[in-house]
Amino acid sequence: MARDVQITFDCADPAALAAFWAEALGYRLQEPPGGFATWEQALEAMGVPPERREDASAVVDPEGTGPRLFFQRVPEGKQVKNRVHLDVRAAPGLQGEARMAALEAEAERLAAHGATRLRRQEPSPPLAAGHLIMADPEGNEFCLD
Repeated sequence: MARDVQITFDCADPAALAAFWAEALGYRLQEPPGGFATWEQALEAMGVPPERREDASAVVDPEGTGPRLFFQRVPEGKQVKNRVHLDVRAAPGLQGEARMAALEAEAERLAAHGATRLRRQEPSPPLAAGHLIMADPEGNEFCLD
């Protein structure tokens, strides 16, 4: 039986990182639970102390098909290279220079939202189509593929 997955990010600023990934993936911030107009109301009703109300955030695929991304505050910063990373499929169906131009355009768009471009991997047919290696605002590596 297949399982749903959630991807969890440890981070310093859950709201900011959630906003970045919502922009990067075309996701939206998760709505508060039913019966609550805002997360503040929901967290108050759940008894979450005010000083802990910014400790987490989540984004969801508006189509309901992609995994939920959950962001949780942790005290330590990122230490080393990610062992798992996301590949953001920004140029599906494109090849060669058209593909790389689409990836470059997406890299510029995400840089305006706080991403950092790390390096470019040139196409090397037949197995490698080329991609860009990026980092989100907290330094987590991801690829534009």
